[in-house]
Amino acid sequence: MMLRTLVVVTAACIVSGMVALPVSAQGVIERLIMPGELIQGHAKYEQDCANCHKSFSKAAQAQLCLDCHKDVAADVLAKSRFHGKAVAVANTDCRQCHADHKGRTADIVQLDRANFDHRQTNFALAGRHETTPCSSCHAEGKKFRTAPSACVDCHRKDDVHRGKLRETCADCHTDKGWKSTKPFDHSKTEFALTGVHKTTDCKSCHAGERYKGVPTACADCHRERDVHKGARGQKCEGCHTTEKWTVAKFDHDTQTKFALRGKHGAAPCEACHKQPPREVKLQASCGTCHKKDDVHKGQLGVDCQNCHNESGFKIGILFDHDKTRFPLAGKHQQAKCEDCHKTKAYKDAPVACVGCHKKNDKHEGRFGPNCAQCHTSSTQWVGARFDHAKTRFALTGRHTQAGCYNCHTKKHVDRAALSTDCYSCHKTQDRHKGAFGRNCGSCHTTSTFGVAYIKR
Repeated sequence: MMLRTLVVVTAACIVSGMVALPVSAQGVIERLIMPGELIQGHAKYEQDCANCHKSFSKAAQAQLCLDCHKDVAADVLAKSRFHGKAVAVANTDCRQCHADHKGRTADIVQLDRANFDHRQTNFALAGRHETTPCSSCHAEGKKFRTAPSACVDCHRKDDVHRGKLRETCADCHTDKGWKSTKPFDHSKTEFALTGVHKTTDCKSCHAGERYKGVPTACADCHRERDVHKGARGQKCEGCHTTEKWTVAKFDHDTQTKFALRGKHGAAPCEACHKQPPREVKLQASCGTCHKKDDVHKGQLGVDCQNCHNESGFKIGILFDHDKTRFPLAGKHQQAKCEDCHKTKAYKDAPVACVGCHKKNDKHEGRFGPNCAQCHTSSTQWVGARFDHAKTRFALTGRHTQAGCYNCHTKKHVDRAALSTDCYSCHKTQDRHKGAFGRNCGSCHTTSTFGVAYIKR
């Protein structure tokens, strides 16, 4: 009892005396009363207590710890890893868990591995990881924080893909085991899976665990199923979908400059596309495909649509004759094409009336080829409309009743210029035998020769 009292009194005297001592003296005394050696990792700080302690201030010690252990300080600030996430650590001084001065070999970390809650770190254990020994990830002699967190860091030797896939194993696998896979989100790649591709086995496209550089063109996988034998090119998606090969979706009306109408809509693709359409672009003219069907032998050009439509060559002739130099009128509108167009050339059809109606010319050509001077296409040949008043000899009196041939006795009327004096036609009717000259109009009119008058 006496000894204990002496020690307490002595310590009290020393402490009270330190108040008056200089700082250097305080350091010596602090070392003299040091409770024990520091751990091996802190041994270099043992010569100066100020490295870890501030005189008469326990609260300052935690900050001194963090000043040295900057990685832990960063975790606390970011609320990351164990020291930043564990609720029990947030309001606890470092020395309460990591008390030192217990000797060089002391374990001041005091980690309870069996009961440690890994959820308080940045890597919560789940699945097979829960039963994995700590040493499998945490190497001996290294800080726990240095343990890798990427799958490949620990499982590279287990990678059956031999590095041919990305290192994000968790995209396909779970922590329940390597064979426990989850659906890979192919939409995050350059080739989203749709239709039948969704249920296709990965090996069908990724043979030999090849994942990088796999071709994406349809023909690369489906060439052997191409019933077109390559004639349509390699962009199968232009007509087909991933739902089914037998369903084609190509819309010729909207996806090309040639909308399919009439019989074109029922024609098979190869009827026009003899070669791959993406390699050889067809001309839109009818003659490109229908040259062999052209009964006109090219004499009317290649714009068949001027006369025909897609319903058929023999159906719905659309030709507008009014746009030619010979518009159809009257009886001509009812005439058949072949009545005038004797050959398929069409352009060689005559435009003069006699070209088609020579056999109908009752005048036997006396009035020339221009029948339209007297006749119209509406009345056909009946009813001539020649206006003699427009000539230099207007018809009056009995002349209006006279037949054309009474005066026009020569074969070619249009070429014979008749004299207009009376005597030229009425010489045989001159009872005066020329005694009064040839100007019959001096006494007679065109109404009758029987009545004469003398101009005074």
